[in-house]
Amino acid sequence: MAIRMFAAIDVGSFELEMGIYEISYKTGIRCVDHIRHVIALGRDSFSQGKISYELVEEMCGVLSEFVQIMKTYKVKDYRAYATSALREARNKQIILDQIRVRTGLNVRIISNSEQRFISYKAIASKAAEFEKIIQKGTAIVDVGFGSAQLSLFDKDALVTTQNLPLGTMRIRSMLSKIPSTVRGHKEQIEEVVDNELFTFRKMYLKDRQVANLIGIGENILYVIRRMGLKDMSDKIDAATMHQLYDRLSHMSTDQIEEYFGVNSEYASLLLPSIAVYNRILEITGADLFWAAGIRLCDGIAAEYADDNKLVKFSHNFENDILAASRNMAKRYKCHTSHNQALEEYALKIFDNMKKFHGLENRHRLLLQIAVLLHACGKFISIRNSNECSYNIIMSTEIIGLSHLEREIIANVVRYNIRDFDYDMVQLETQIHEEDPSGLSRNAITILIAKLTAILRLANSMDRSHRGKLADCRMAVRDNELVITTGYQGDLTLERTSFEQKADFFEEIFGIRPVLKQKRSV
Repeated sequence: MAIRMFAAIDVGSFELEMGIYEISYKTGIRCVDHIRHVIALGRDSFSQGKISYELVEEMCGVLSEFVQIMKTYKVKDYRAYATSALREARNKQIILDQIRVRTGLNVRIISNSEQRFISYKAIASKAAEFEKIIQKGTAIVDVGFGSAQLSLFDKDALVTTQNLPLGTMRIRSMLSKIPSTVRGHKEQIEEVVDNELFTFRKMYLKDRQVANLIGIGENILYVIRRMGLKDMSDKIDAATMHQLYDRLSHMSTDQIEEYFGVNSEYASLLLPSIAVYNRILEITGADLFWAAGIRLCDGIAAEYADDNKLVKFSHNFENDILAASRNMAKRYKCHTSHNQALEEYALKIFDNMKKFHGLENRHRLLLQIAVLLHACGKFISIRNSNECSYNIIMSTEIIGLSHLEREIIANVVRYNIRDFDYDMVQLETQIHEEDPSGLSRNAITILIAKLTAILRLANSMDRSHRGKLADCRMAVRDNELVITTGYQGDLTLERTSFEQKADFFEEIFGIRPVLKQKRSV
């Protein structure tokens, strides 16, 4: 297979980056050039809520240069993503339009959960030891400029992932308002970090062994260089990491600047960064710190290669999204056996209706997550469970899903037990900005209706929560979805509910679901 040239662009909170990559099935992903330009977009965005015209001018100028470099390398395709600085700017739509008009680049603002998932893909693609590492309790800590993400793995399964407001620029901005000595700032940083980690520690670290900590993020790259580390085969024991932090915490900004060979702007961000890594290392009790040495651009390239089947990954990333969803369902005391039955029924319906629903594998995943979380709201209110479920899903980041995908799932769950109103479907997402598929608002509403119809029908099939239709078989014949079961007991509850849900299903797909019960001879 021929080598494909690809460009990954990161419009970050502190800098603009572009990586040029060679991608092929035989040799994998290889970075051939990396360009970066320091520009503190986050300083404006986090403090003032918008990005100044001067910074937009500078940004467009740099991105224009990136376009010229892409032409030099004869880049076939590119992806340009913006993260928290642009995500939180009130004038983001104007900025995106300016970039498109002045540079020709289409920049997409990605959600935090997408951003962290992309970085996680980069670790899996670059580190041969990744699968081996996560067999033991492992935490991945991604400290960015706007926030930090903490993800826990146990025996290859993603236990949880949480976003914390511990970005280095946020911490620095907070401390800049407090006059203090170097020693005083060290204590203040630790107090801020401890305060944010208190609830996480109580909820997720109780009785959990964490052996390894994988550190990713721009700032950790300077630690890697300073300590002579190259990749994830190099590791730092906890004691060495603690010594580094202790040394750093006694340095002034000028001394940090000289020690790491960075400018004063960057030097002021390194202490908060190392403090977060070090404190999480102490709290988890991890023995080893693994420096991944990856950037978001590496993750963008890995995502592109995975999406286009240019590289084969041994790790199943979709399972991580499902694992996070299952752990979320467990947290809200969802009925496990009922969920298992619904998952089986819903996916059978989806697969048998392929010729009629026109949906993709990604939509199948969204349906699966909707099944897992459809009753999470009962944890708060049994009577108003669908509205509570909607609010829980909209308030909880699910790694690997965009904000729009989370909205789709939340709406499917809401309309599971509520009359579907095409004009009342709530979508906060500005479609042209967030949705990479380019679907219209109407198309997304229809997608929600289709997934809702499937969830409703599957739910009716286990109305008693006793798995009576576990042996069912399905087939579409003569404009009917025929569901046949050999169950010999009473199906009155399921049959009544099934008939109630059949009308909406037929309205959406033009196929009438029919439940048949085989009689024993």
